[in-house]
Formats: sequence, structure tokens, C-alpha cells
Amino acid sequence: MNSETTTHNHEGFTPKEIITYSLLGVVVLGGSFFIGRRLVRKVRSDSEEKKTYEEGNEATMAKQLKMAFDNDMWFGWGTDEEAIRKTLQAVPSKEVFRKVINSYQKLYARSLMKDMQDELTSTEYNEMLAIIAAKPDRGNKVLAPSLSANQYLSWAKRLRAAFNITYGPFPGTDEDAIKAVFMEIPTQAAFGQVALAYKKEYNDDLMKDLQSELEFYEIGPMLDIIAKKPKV
Repeated sequence: MNSETTTHNHEGFTPKEIITYSLLGVVVLGGSFFIGRRLVRKVRSDSEEKKTYEEGNEATMAKQLKMAFDNDMWFGWGTDEEAIRKTLQAVPSKEVFRKVINSYQKLYARSLMKDMQDELTSTEYNEMLAIIAAKPDRGNKVLAPSLSANQYLSWAKRLRAAFNITYGPFPGTDEDAIKAVFMEIPTQAAFGQVALAYKKEYNDDLMKDLQSELEFYEIGPMLDIIAKKPKV
């Protein structure tokens, strides 16, 4: 038996060649899997993108949220919190919001909730969660807020989040968020219920906190919004 016979297996490959070809096969298979996965994601994204031309559906809302995250403010960076707020207000139910989350994943291969956490401060994030928490479980139509204990608490939580916002190390107040809540509250009686919910949740007086958080020239116009509402 010669040396060539002893260094090759019965198929004519040396152990080194077997290992090399095996590793090459793994690389090829791994690359094919990666490329295949990328293609599947691309097809899903393209399919979902076509839905974003329809106003009011979950794909459009997902795209609006992504655009708000990527908004070019202040020399090319920033997040449009008002656009996020308006988009979430347009979501009719928790069921539809779950579809928005799924559509966002299909469009961008990213987690909507993770991106929202990254883009917003903790108080802004809590405000957005409160908006969704007040939605009905199911439904495809945007309805006027139902005057329920859950809705009053949602408004109270959003006001508290607006009071607790910080800008870097500096405390601040989100006046736009306060105004958004005041515009949504339909009556003076409902505002009174929000104040009660605020007191129960935080053991603080809503009017005193408003006076503390807003400048003297802001408090009047803000309360005028409520004063112009019907009493009941």
C-alpha cells in the first residue's frame, strides 16, 4: 500500500480537504439562509409599503410613526412628539394598535415599542401609553372619548407626564401635551372628574400643579380652553 493510498479516503479526499469543503459548505448554506431571509423581509416590506398609500390603515400609521421618529428638526435630528401623539390619537382601538405594531415590524424589521422608548423621554413614553390605554379593546372607527373612569385616569396620567418631563438634566413642562389633553376633554364636568382622578392617583391637587408648572401668562389661556367647553 503506497503513501497516496494511506492519506486519502475511499472517495479520494484527504482529511484536510474534507474539513475545508465542509466549512465551505457551511459558509455557503449560511450565506444562502441570510440572503433568503433578507429577500423574505424585502418582499414583506414591499407588500406592506403598498398599504401605506391608504389613509387610516395600520401600515400608514406605522409609517407615520417612523417618520415622526426620523423627523428632521433642529439641524437634522429630533423626534416629532406632536406627530406621534396625533397618530396614536387616530388609532381606534387596542386591537388596531397591535396591528400597527405588526405592520411596523414588517416594514422596518424593528420593534415599534422599542423604537418609541428610544425616541421619547420616559414621561413622553408614559403619555403615549396612556393614550393607548384609554382606547376600547376592539373597533375600527375612531370614536369620541368615552367618559369613563378609565378615560379620566388616562387624561390625569397624561397631565402628570407633561408636568414631569425633563430636558436633559433640567426639569420642564410639556405645554403642548397639556393643551392636547385640554382640547380632548369635552366638558367642564369631565375636567372636574379628571381632577378627581388626578387627586386619587397622585394625592395632589391638579389646579395647584397647573399653576406651579405653567407660567403666569400660560395658565389663563390654558384654562380658557376648559371654560369655553359646555358645562356637561
